[in-house]
Amino acid sequence: QVQLVESGGGSVQAGGSLRLSCAASGRTFSSYSMAWFRQAPGKEREFVAAISWSGDYAYYADSVKGRFTISRDNAKNTVYLQMNSLRPEDTAVYYCAANPGGGGSYKIPSSYDFWGQGTQVTVSS
Repeated sequence: QVQLVESGGGSVQAGGSLRLSCAASGRTFSSYSMAWFRQAPGKEREFVAAISWSGDYAYYADSVKGRFTISRDNAKNTVYLQMNSLRPEDTAVYYCAANPGGGGSYKIPSSYDFWGQGTQVTVSS
Protein backbone atom coordinates (compact mmCIF):
# COMPACT_ATOMS: atom_id res chain seq x y z
CA GLN A 1 0.00 0.00 0.00
CA VAL A 2 1.17 3.51 -0.83
CA GLN A 3 0.09 6.57 1.11
CA LEU A 4 0.34 10.01 -0.45
CA VAL A 5 0.06 13.26 1.49
CA GLU A 6 -0.14 16.59 -0.32
CA SER A 7 0.75 19.96 1.14
CA GLY A 8 1.44 23.50 0.01
CA GLY A 9 -1.96 24.57 -1.20
CA GLY A 10 -3.47 27.93 -0.30
CA SER A 11 -4.83 31.19 -1.61
CA VAL A 12 -2.87 33.48 -3.89
CA GLN A 13 -3.55 36.37 -6.22
CA ALA A 14 -3.34 35.99 -9.96
CA GLY A 15 0.26 36.06 -11.12
CA GLY A 16 1.51 34.54 -7.90
CA SER A 17 3.23 31.23 -7.22
CA LEU A 18 2.77 28.16 -5.07
CA ARG A 19 4.72 24.94 -4.66
CA LEU A 20 2.85 21.76 -3.90
CA SER A 21 4.52 18.77 -2.31
CA CYS A 22 3.45 15.14 -2.19
CA ALA A 23 5.15 12.88 0.32
CA ALA A 24 4.88 9.16 -0.36
CA SER A 25 5.29 6.17 1.88
CA GLY A 26 6.92 2.98 0.66
CA ARG A 27 10.43 1.87 -0.11
CA THR A 28 9.85 1.60 -3.85
CA PHE A 29 8.79 5.18 -4.51
CA SER A 30 11.66 5.58 -6.96
CA SER A 31 10.03 3.03 -9.26
CA TYR A 32 6.65 4.82 -9.44
CA SER A 33 5.47 7.14 -12.16
CA MET A 34 3.85 10.12 -10.45
CA ALA A 35 1.37 12.74 -11.52
CA TRP A 36 -0.70 15.70 -10.45
CA PHE A 37 -4.37 16.06 -11.33
CA ARG A 38 -6.86 18.74 -10.37
CA GLN A 39 -10.59 19.01 -10.01
CA ALA A 40 -12.61 22.20 -9.97
CA PRO A 41 -16.19 22.30 -8.62
CA GLY A 42 -18.62 20.78 -11.08
CA LYS A 43 -15.87 19.56 -13.39
CA GLU A 44 -14.15 16.26 -14.02
CA ARG A 45 -10.70 15.51 -12.66
CA GLU A 46 -8.13 16.63 -15.22
CA PHE A 47 -4.49 15.85 -15.85
CA VAL A 48 -1.96 18.53 -14.93
CA ALA A 49 1.53 17.00 -15.07
CA ALA A 50 3.34 13.66 -14.85
CA ILE A 51 6.90 12.54 -14.28
CA SER A 52 8.66 9.25 -14.97
CA TRP A 53 10.16 7.14 -12.21
CA SER A 54 13.64 8.46 -12.96
CA GLY A 55 12.58 12.07 -13.39
CA ASP A 56 14.01 12.07 -16.91
CA TYR A 57 10.65 12.60 -18.57
CA ALA A 58 7.93 15.11 -17.71
CA TYR A 59 4.60 15.76 -19.37
CA TYR A 60 2.22 18.67 -19.04
CA ALA A 61 -1.30 19.66 -19.93
CA ASP A 62 -1.33 22.40 -22.54
CA SER A 63 -3.08 24.72 -20.10
CA VAL A 64 -0.12 24.69 -17.69
CA LYS A 65 2.83 24.22 -20.01
CA GLY A 66 5.44 26.92 -19.45
CA ARG A 67 3.96 27.88 -16.07
CA PHE A 68 4.09 24.68 -13.99
CA THR A 69 7.06 22.39 -13.35
CA ILE A 70 6.89 18.87 -11.94
CA SER A 71 9.93 17.40 -10.22
CA ARG A 72 10.80 14.65 -7.77
CA ASP A 73 13.34 13.82 -5.12
CA ASN A 74 13.52 10.04 -4.78
CA ALA A 75 15.78 10.31 -1.75
CA LYS A 76 12.96 12.14 0.04
CA ASN A 77 10.08 10.14 -1.49
CA THR A 78 8.57 13.43 -2.60
CA VAL A 79 7.18 14.87 -5.81
CA TYR A 80 6.68 18.59 -6.32
CA LEU A 81 4.60 20.88 -8.48
CA GLN A 82 5.95 24.41 -8.85
CA MET A 83 3.15 26.65 -10.07
CA ASN A 84 4.01 30.10 -11.41
CA SER A 85 1.94 32.80 -13.10
CA LEU A 86 -1.19 31.40 -11.52
CA ARG A 87 -4.56 32.25 -13.01
CA PRO A 88 -8.08 32.16 -11.54
CA GLU A 89 -8.84 29.17 -13.78
CA ASP A 90 -6.14 27.20 -11.93
CA THR A 91 -8.40 27.18 -8.88
CA ALA A 92 -9.10 23.56 -7.95
CA VAL A 93 -8.31 20.76 -5.55
CA TYR A 94 -4.97 19.31 -6.60
CA TYR A 95 -4.32 15.59 -6.20
CA CYS A 96 -1.11 13.61 -6.26
CA ALA A 97 -1.25 10.15 -7.84
CA ALA A 98 1.09 7.16 -8.05
CA ASN A 99 1.39 4.52 -10.75
CA PRO A 100 3.57 1.70 -9.41
CA GLY A 101 3.27 -0.38 -12.57
CA GLY A 102 4.12 2.41 -14.98
CA GLY A 103 1.59 1.21 -17.55
CA GLY A 104 -1.35 2.99 -19.13
CA SER A 105 -1.68 6.54 -20.32
CA TYR A 106 -0.19 9.15 -18.02
CA LYS A 107 -3.14 11.45 -18.77
CA ILE A 108 -5.87 9.12 -17.54
CA PRO A 109 -6.81 8.94 -13.84
CA SER A 110 -7.54 5.21 -14.04
CA SER A 111 -3.85 4.56 -14.80
CA TYR A 112 -3.01 5.52 -11.21
CA ASP A 113 -3.52 3.14 -8.30
CA PHE A 114 -2.98 5.48 -5.36
CA TRP A 115 -4.21 8.98 -4.61
CA GLY A 116 -3.67 11.62 -1.98
CA GLN A 117 -6.47 13.43 -0.18
CA GLY A 118 -6.00 16.62 -2.20
CA THR A 119 -4.98 20.17 -1.39
CA GLN A 120 -6.98 23.28 -2.27
CA VAL A 121 -5.50 25.96 -4.50
CA THR A 122 -7.45 29.19 -4.85
CA VAL A 123 -6.36 31.96 -7.22
CA SER A 124 -8.13 35.30 -7.00
CA SER A 125 -8.22 37.93 -9.71
